[in-house]
Amino acid sequence: MEFFKNGLHILYAVILAVVSFFTGEIITFIMLGFILMALLTINETLKKILKKLSAKGEGDE
Repeated sequence: MEFFKNGLHILYAVILAVVSFFTGEIITFIMLGFILMALLTINETLKKILKKLSAKGEGDE
């Protein structure tokens, strides 16, 4: 499953690269890549926090 997630990240990067190459917006590609990586990291962190809170909540009952 981890490879599939990384595969999707690579697919997003390739799509952005192709679009930016044809439009001539290489800097935009780089900045969108940084934003995408940051958002994906935030998303993964929030999922980990939710998982820990859910596990803690189940133990309290």
